[in-house]
Amino acid sequence: MTLDRRSWLVSLVGAGTAAVLKPFSPAVGQAPILTRPIPSTGEAVPLVGLGSWVTFNVGDDPVARSSCAEVMRAFFQDGGRLIDSSPMYGSSQKVIGYGLQKLGHPSRLFSADKVWTSSGGSGPAQIEESRRRWDISHFDLLQVHNLLSWEEHLRTLFAMKAAGRLRYVGITTSEGRRHPEIERIMRSQPIDFVQVTYNVLDREVEDRILPLAIERRIAVIANRPFRHGSLIRRVARSPLPGWAAEIDCTSWAQFLLKFVVSHAAVTCAIPATSRVDHVRENLGAARGRLPDEVTRRRIVAHVESL
Repeated sequence: MTLDRRSWLVSLVGAGTAAVLKPFSPAVGQAPILTRPIPSTGEAVPLVGLGSWVTFNVGDDPVARSSCAEVMRAFFQDGGRLIDSSPMYGSSQKVIGYGLQKLGHPSRLFSADKVWTSSGGSGPAQIEESRRRWDISHFDLLQVHNLLSWEEHLRTLFAMKAAGRLRYVGITTSEGRRHPEIERIMRSQPIDFVQVTYNVLDREVEDRILPLAIERRIAVIANRPFRHGSLIRRVARSPLPGWAAEIDCTSWAQFLLKFVVSHAAVTCAIPATSRVDHVRENLGAARGRLPDEVTRRRIVAHVESL
């Protein structure tokens, strides 16, 4: 990346954050939740969503399923919209479906799932099974999980979108894998979303993927914002710095999430949790002030020092 392009991106992170964010207030007396538009349509999505990897894979345990439903209830009550899952995530899809039924199918839901099978021909059947598990009429977003057989699956997804059976098409990867191929697809295919790993310590996507997403008008979902909990455990040994209050953070989770969602390219981060207090805490990162570029660098330096 050239210095000019880096300077351009920095200006987008600083100025663009304030320019494109729109507040949504889910309840009287509650601070507005910040949203960012999906570039291809302008539809607003809250900066913090809900992941389901591991945390919603609870099988048929009635107590655990009900706990997940209460997490979903709190998520929607506090202004959340986007829930992400995959056929790879064990029973998570069925647990989401149970929660949606229990909650009366909230109209705010933005459903994001994936196709994950090595056979392109079996993609449609898997998608239909996923839809049945969620108990919804259609998905808002379907993504090719970890680029598995992506050529065939993208053809299926684009055909579904053209037929009005799907609103958005995307691709995913995690833990820094296959970024060159992700970049090639972003340049060559008319996708709406890309999902990648991004957090305060895993910042490789800042060099090429995030600038390209801005250039190509592709929404970005950030997965593993807490490194599956290891980042929280790392920082929790130290007190939250006093200057975190300058960006309206009251917890380490909000501190880490605000770094992620303050990047102008990031549409939504998807932390996963099985606790009501944690989902409310996470959504708090989509409220109040966000860090500018100077503060973002300060966050990186502070976490790296711990």
